[in-house]
Amino acid sequence: MSSFPVIAIDGPTASGKGTVASLVADKLGFHYLDSGALYRLLALASEIQGIDVKNGPELGLLVPKLLILFKNNQITLNGEDVSEAIRTESIGLRASALAVHPAVRTALVGLQRSFLQAPGLVADGRDMASVIFPDAVLKVFLTATAPARAERRYKQLIAKGISAKLSDLLQDLQERDARDSRRGAAPLVIADGAKVLETSDLSIDQAVKIVLDWYQSIAA
Repeated sequence: MSSFPVIAIDGPTASGKGTVASLVADKLGFHYLDSGALYRLLALASEIQGIDVKNGPELGLLVPKLLILFKNNQITLNGEDVSEAIRTESIGLRASALAVHPAVRTALVGLQRSFLQAPGLVADGRDMASVIFPDAVLKVFLTATAPARAERRYKQLIAKGISAKLSDLLQDLQERDARDSRRGAAPLVIADGAKVLETSDLSIDQAVKIVLDWYQSIAA
């Protein structure tokens, strides 16, 4: 592992961890890793190639073949801009389903750790603090109630002109939470030493300030 500082932010789907993590990274001038995007990229690539989501070994073998680039808020896969394509609900559900395979998670470990470069990294996901960066200087478990998260996701989709049903989103979130928490490989857990941040009644700016304050108290 590197001596560069890592802030690891874990949490369930639609908890706001991605938005908070990216803003914290911007404020600190750190690199940012959206680990969930890597799973979504694999989900999209495997769908295109017709690989069954239950075929863990074949999915794992696909990982080294992915040419991924994060630049200027754009995500490219094998040279094609897939920034929007990987954010659909169907790809999100597929990503959650393939993430249960140990072969997939193992294959993605090295890729995720490669994002740690000077001057530091803010990484968000499900197992950033518990598995990928266990030596992170700050570990945060960012969460919110399922209804609050479903409401956020609903507003995001409507703002993009995508039709959605709140009750369906809530059910999907609850099913994904159960799957993420019960899987045998790197389940969603509160890592040892992690600070829990409940954001149901917080604004994004408030959540970002809390994380920055926590980090500054450590770095001081």
